Amino acid sequence: MKPNSGTLVINIMNGGKAEAYEGVYQCTARNERGAAISNNIVIRPSRSPLWTKEKLEPNHVREGDSLVLHCRPPVGLPPPIIFWMDNAFQRLPQSERVSQGLNGDLYFSNVQPEDTREDYICYARFNHTQTIQQKQPISVKVFSMDSLNDTIAANLSDTDIYGAKPVTERQPVLLTPTGSTSTKVELRGNVLLLECIAAGLPTPVIRWIKEGGELPANRTFFENFKKTLKIIDVSEADSGNYKCIARNTLGSVHHVISVTVKAAPYWITAPRNLVLSPGEDGTLICRANGNPKPSISWLANGVPIAIAPEDPSRKVDGDTIIFSHVQERSSAVYQCNASNEYGYLLANAFVNVLAEPPRILTPANKLYQVIADSPALLDCAYFGSPKPEIEWFKGVKGSILRGNEYIFHDNGTLEIPVAQKNSAGTYTCVARNELGKIQNDVQLEIKDPTMIIKQPEYKVIQRYGQVSFECIIKHDSTLLPTVTWLKDNDELPDDERFLVGKDNLTIMNVTDKDDGTYTCIVNTTLDSVSASAVLTVVAAPPTPAIIYARPNPPFDLELTGQLERSIDLSWIPGDENNSPITNFVIEYEDALHEPGVWHYQTEVPGTQTTVQLKLSPYVNYSFRVIAVNKIGRSQPSEPSEQYLTKSASPDENPANVQGIGSEPDNLVITWEPLKGFQSNGPGLQYKVSWRQKDVDDEWTSVIVANVSKYIVSGTPTFVPYEVKVQALNDLGYAPEPSEVIGHSGEDLPMVAPGNVQVHVINSTLAKVHWDPVPLKTVRGHLQGYKVYYWKVQSLSRRSRRHIEKKILTFRGNKTFGMLPGLEPYSSYKLNVRVVNGKGEGPASPDKVFKTPEGVPSSPSFLKITNPTLDSLTLEWGSPTHPNGVLTSYTLKFQPINNTHELGPLVEIRIPANESSLILKNLNYSTRYKFYFNAQTSVGSGSQITEEAVTIMDEAGILRPAVGAGKVQPLYPRIRNVTTAAAETYANISWEYEGPDHANFYVEYRVAGSKEDWKKEIVNGSRSFFVLKGLTPGTAYKVRVGAEGLSGFRSSEDVFETGPAMASRQVDIATQGWFIGLMCAVALLILILLIVCFIRRNKGGKYPVKEKEDAHADPEIQPMKEDDGTFGEYRSLESDAEDHKPLKKGSRTPSDRTVKKEDSDDSLVDYGEGVNGQFNEDGSFIGQYSGKKEKEPAEGNESSEAPSPVNAMNSFV
Repeated sequence: MKPNSGTLVINIMNGGKAEAYEGVYQCTARNERGAAISNNIVIRPSRSPLWTKEKLEPNHVREGDSLVLHCRPPVGLPPPIIFWMDNAFQRLPQSERVSQGLNGDLYFSNVQPEDTREDYICYARFNHTQTIQQKQPISVKVFSMDSLNDTIAANLSDTDIYGAKPVTERQPVLLTPTGSTSTKVELRGNVLLLECIAAGLPTPVIRWIKEGGELPANRTFFENFKKTLKIIDVSEADSGNYKCIARNTLGSVHHVISVTVKAAPYWITAPRNLVLSPGEDGTLICRANGNPKPSISWLANGVPIAIAPEDPSRKVDGDTIIFSHVQERSSAVYQCNASNEYGYLLANAFVNVLAEPPRILTPANKLYQVIADSPALLDCAYFGSPKPEIEWFKGVKGSILRGNEYIFHDNGTLEIPVAQKNSAGTYTCVARNELGKIQNDVQLEIKDPTMIIKQPEYKVIQRYGQVSFECIIKHDSTLLPTVTWLKDNDELPDDERFLVGKDNLTIMNVTDKDDGTYTCIVNTTLDSVSASAVLTVVAAPPTPAIIYARPNPPFDLELTGQLERSIDLSWIPGDENNSPITNFVIEYEDALHEPGVWHYQTEVPGTQTTVQLKLSPYVNYSFRVIAVNKIGRSQPSEPSEQYLTKSASPDENPANVQGIGSEPDNLVITWEPLKGFQSNGPGLQYKVSWRQKDVDDEWTSVIVANVSKYIVSGTPTFVPYEVKVQALNDLGYAPEPSEVIGHSGEDLPMVAPGNVQVHVINSTLAKVHWDPVPLKTVRGHLQGYKVYYWKVQSLSRRSRRHIEKKILTFRGNKTFGMLPGLEPYSSYKLNVRVVNGKGEGPASPDKVFKTPEGVPSSPSFLKITNPTLDSLTLEWGSPTHPNGVLTSYTLKFQPINNTHELGPLVEIRIPANESSLILKNLNYSTRYKFYFNAQTSVGSGSQITEEAVTIMDEAGILRPAVGAGKVQPLYPRIRNVTTAAAETYANISWEYEGPDHANFYVEYRVAGSKEDWKKEIVNGSRSFFVLKGLTPGTAYKVRVGAEGLSGFRSSEDVFETGPAMASRQVDIATQGWFIGLMCAVALLILILLIVCFIRRNKGGKYPVKEKEDAHADPEIQPMKEDDGTFGEYRSLESDAEDHKPLKKGSRTPSDRTVKKEDSDDSLVDYGEGVNGQFNEDGSFIGQYSGKKEKEPAEGNESSEAPSPVNAMNSFV
């Protein structure tokens, strides 16, 4: 056996006999999880035995007799291939008369003198041993009648009567198979070969038929001059009697071969590997078919399951193994064996009991690029046991993706059928099971489609001129396009006259061979577009153009050779006007039946000026001729003289004969009446005949005229009738018409469907079954069944409502249907009715069924009232559609800061019988977002969201009136305008108290100038704004106002932008080690303050300190580095005041920290501690990090002088 492999190598090249290894082999692969086994592999050595020696007598045959030369090859393994040759190793010619049978014998239907030879040799070729065995030559001597008569005449006197009979013809006789019948058994999927070889003179011809059926199309072939019938890939449907018929001029003979198709086992459902987690249930199914029906047996790890180690979680039920509450020790490899007398099937199925947390196999941060408005497929290949559930999110804080705009595939792939620009971003795939969860991000980029904005245009150019085609494109800036030019869908000729530019193709010195279609193809890695234009090369300026026009009409029409059914028409063509006449169109008018209406008769080539026209009886003909050339049709010629043909009996009968009843007791016979010229004579009438089908009745007939309908009354309800309509006129009847089958009128069905059963699939879908009604009771054409269903009441609300019945129609003879769109947790009734062409039958008894609970709809409302410093009151209404018994409500809420970032989420479970809740211990002056939904035992319903704000403090509010909602501030105001300037921009922030949804604006101008204030509108209700495009090293005044409040503005603030190219430095005063050192030694603090003052002078001063001194506010507090909250913005000069007592009302403790509840509007919790900064657009530098943990101060911080940007960590 090969190392590290299951391959067994048997090598007899260096000795040994193949017979020693003959036998049945089977491979078993085993590890600690189980054992798998292979199919049986049979090894048998090939054999090519010699022919047994035999004495072969010459064959003497009379001309015309049949002959069989037997081959009888030795039995080899595998069987040899037989062929007949002569001593020169040339194949003997075969024909319908001489052919080789399936058994290798050579059959002569009749021998001829040329068949005489002594070297008929049968060869047997053994392919496996690459040997050919030869039988001894066979001699054949054919005696002709002429030579036999000459021999007899030489031995008789002239007076004797002599002479052998001439060659006599004989009717066919079968050489093989013998007898009149035989049988043949073949296996399903094999090739069926049936053979019939006949003797006879003349040589018989073989024909094959299948009794009671047709030979299968596309699978039937005839070989050996139709003596062999070959049907490939046979199935059970090919069983039956096959008849071969041998026929010549003297008669025929036949043989019937009864074919039975048996089948080795074949799979219907092969067992498949099963991955289960501990405690789960599962099944292995092994279903096979065959003829005869195969038996099913199971093995576990290669051992019959009856004697395999017992597993309490396993139960064998015929072709199914049922697993219940499996454990890890239940892992095993099971084998299913399906056997009958013709073969067997063996399949291994690994039952793997595995507890595995989810794994995502798709590479992390995989980039997908698609063109806008095309599908995007984002992969999330996963593995885990139990099978993980897959959810997709978009963005860092996005909600779970749902809705019709997404398609979720079972393999985890997310499909966006039409990707738009806003579809770009980061998508997160989350796989979770009870053992854990894992997520993976992928990136989606949406690219603009490539377009040809100026396409090449059709050009006509003179020979030896110059032509240019343009192909100007527009594409996504991140994609690199390639432009290719083709001529007539092939590469451009290798010719220096073709110049390909960036966006054009120029052809110099144009020749006739440049004529064609030129295509510009633009390809990127994601898409491809093309555009084409035709180039026509013309000669030098032509001579004055020839005027082409439609031909003039023909004239001098003449009728000759008048007969009852034909006439000759001739004419003289008009001027063709420089364009040859291609054909003439002949039209006729029937002045007797349709005067003034011209009909197409025929057309002839343009070289022909006479034609013989076929005529119908009883028509008054006039003819006209129209000439046609490439330019168009001429005007019609003048009509010919009229010619009236004689009357005759009709040649045809009415078409579209139908028999359809309009009432239960009648039969309406309709037909399409003959046109006037079809009547062939006066007195056109119709003979209408009918009789009941399958009843020994005579035909009943009536003759009617000028109608196309006849009603037969008093018929039984919905019985078949044979109907025919025959035309006649004064000269006789038309030929006998064909019969059609019609039905008398339908009546309403008599009975209702029975045994109506309802199977509730889920809370919104049910399946209804019924037994079909007997066809005799339908009393009409069965059109289908109608299911009437309606909601009786909701099980969660006992109040009844108006009943609205719904109807579903199921076409044909269906016996089941699906009822979609049901309401959960409701009681329904339904009934079923059969429908025919007349209408509906009686309804079945009403069937009552109930739908299970579902998830509820969102609560009907959520109101938030009575705000206080630390509490809010929530009121809500129960869901409009509870869809079950409510078990509870879930309230989730979280704070929102001024940049609309979300804080930690709190979840509360509320009993279902509550309708209000007072939330306490909230932070003052804080906006909260609430998410509220209801639950049933099935799960959570959709949520309703709302936002509310706790009030600011007790001093600035009015007491609410009784029953009032939110408490409004006493007056609106904007305060604490703060600025932080850089070289060319400044961050402006403020605090606002007043009505919600105020629209702010910022005004600014250069300090000391008299120019007008420049005004910038703030987007939304944000409390910060970034002024851009400022001049470096310039002082500005700034103020903030609110739209709609006349004269309502903040006080002005002054700031100065930094000098050009100022370096960004770190504020040493905010470092932790510096603060600790300052607290330890007073003398060292003084020295450090002097050093910092010197460094501060190097970096430039800013007017922020003056502003802070003028507008001191206890709300502005120092920042504690450890918890990331904000304090005031200060320069190093203010450090000397760090040890002064706190002002009255200050909330800053003596250790210079700010408690969490004292700085609820701080943004530092969402930034990166003291290093958090604003970009120019006001967004934070750094990543949202949630609640910050305390970080030790690092001792290697830079001590360079702070710049205005770095000194301002962040602000609200």
